[in-house]
Amino acid sequence: MNATYDTIVVGLGAVGSASLMQLARRGQRVLGLDRWEPPHAWGSTHGETRITRCAIGEGEQYVPLVLRSHEIWRELEALTGADLLTQCGALIMARASGAAVVHGKGNFVRRTIAAAERFAIPHEVLDAGAIGERFPQFRLRGDEIGYFEPGGGYVRPERCVAAQLTIARRHNATVRVGAQVIGIEQQGSGVRVTIAGGESFHSGEVVLAAGGWSAGLLGSAGLASHMTVVRQVLHWFPAAQPSLFGPERFPVFIWLHGSGAEDGFYGFPALPGTLEIKVATETYANIASDPDDLRRDVTGTESAAMYRDHVAGRLPGVLPPTLRSIVCPYTNTPDGDFLIERPSGTDRVLLVSACSGHGFKHSAGLGEAIADALTGSAGRLASFGAGRFAPAR
Repeated sequence: MNATYDTIVVGLGAVGSASLMQLARRGQRVLGLDRWEPPHAWGSTHGETRITRCAIGEGEQYVPLVLRSHEIWRELEALTGADLLTQCGALIMARASGAAVVHGKGNFVRRTIAAAERFAIPHEVLDAGAIGERFPQFRLRGDEIGYFEPGGGYVRPERCVAAQLTIARRHNATVRVGAQVIGIEQQGSGVRVTIAGGESFHSGEVVLAAGGWSAGLLGSAGLASHMTVVRQVLHWFPAAQPSLFGPERFPVFIWLHGSGAEDGFYGFPALPGTLEIKVATETYANIASDPDDLRRDVTGTESAAMYRDHVAGRLPGVLPPTLRSIVCPYTNTPDGDFLIERPSGTDRVLLVSACSGHGFKHSAGLGEAIADALTGSAGRLASFGAGRFAPAR
């Protein structure tokens, strides 16, 4: 074997780069491996922006992670000079009489309000009239309820990954790009990691954060059976009046206009210096066991359907046709929560994956929690274990 490390991190996207940085800052000898050169567009950590919000309707166990993530991103901004977090406000809307579903959780707006109240997160609850008065860019039915969080907004995923890798390297982390991991094998009290070409490394621990590629490296059908790779598409449309859609006047939003899991969409303000509004919905039909099998092109029919089914009549200042579209794979669990677990037969590999489409806002705090768990501090990961999938007796 070529080298020995305290921890090897496989996959350097959102969670992997955060974990590598945190372990390096603790003085560990760490190696980060990625099949491509991060930040890149092959995994789930790309697309220019990701929504962040502190009251989490998916579950109150996530709130401490996102609060800590905001603190870490501000620390990284000071250390690197990068612009990572923009707090333009976050607005979540749904029919007041409905029980809209997001990431497997129903009655999402009410759950979000409850989380904000429990954690004293500044927010407002708005009716349709108040939403329309404050944000005339939206054309509402009149029966909506809205949750507005002024501290919400967006983060820049590629910049966050780059910043975390910069700090990791400053603390003597080794980063190998273009290194495709083909084998992870526990050997006694350590782990052997082999990359394409036959080179191998040894470590005391491995953090497996390879997203949809993790299942193929697990060697354990048990955990892999809880992970599904889903093809998602991001679209950018032109704004008729860009001045109305900048971050100083327009929030990030999640608009749940129906009760089904796909009856809604989300979007962002135009980034400074651009005329583009990014929007997307979540779909669950295009499934693969391997991200390499997902179709990466986007057809004009798909973009037209996105506009027709979600944007048209709701954002009158956003126009067709699409300017560009890209594919972003998500790795989902059956219940929409994270999966953080040690595969059967090993106590030296920690799977950190299947963030189910809402992982980036938590990733910086999650990386810190992973580093805490591996270095003996109190862990914050118990609620994400695979035990919840055990069949009832």
